[in-house]
Amino acid sequence: MTESLWRQIADDWRAHDRDWTKPGFRAVAVHRFGVWRMTVRPKLLRAPVSILYRALFRHCRNRYGIELPFTVKLGRGVVIEHQGAIVVHGGCVIGDRCIIRQGCTLGLRRLDDLTAAPVLEDGVELGAGAVILGRVRLGAGARVGANAVVLDDVSPGATVWGIPAKSTRSTDKEA
Repeated sequence: MTESLWRQIADDWRAHDRDWTKPGFRAVAVHRFGVWRMTVRPKLLRAPVSILYRALFRHCRNRYGIELPFTVKLGRGVVIEHQGAIVVHGGCVIGDRCIIRQGCTLGLRRLDDLTAAPVLEDGVELGAGAVILGRVRLGAGARVGANAVVLDDVSPGATVWGIPAKSTRSTDKEA
């Protein structure tokens, strides 16, 4: 199990241009560590590892402004390009090769359903300041413009922008 943790972190390091000093890489590595720690058995051995994870998570959140809890389902090759004001709800699903830029929020629209978190399919790109709220699905290869607020599903390959976000074009043929 530890071998797969190191393999995932090595993949993330390559996705972040082989620069271990990037805050985005560090936040993703801490996330991977947090997921891995839940496999440690028995719970007595997991306790010190959990304390270390919590300290590292708080460091990423407080120093870099990247809140990426271990409960997020994070795909391979996800890139967090810049630090600052990135908040990801713990129930989010982020596919492979997604790019998240500074100031992005992936969260809930209402507090009456705490499981209604966004789903980003493979290859989604979020512009700086993008806000994705509620149980929305961003299709594979979708792009969200800077400062857009997404409240509805986005079809694969589409580009959306504005408040609320509207589609400008799509690579798939829609009638």
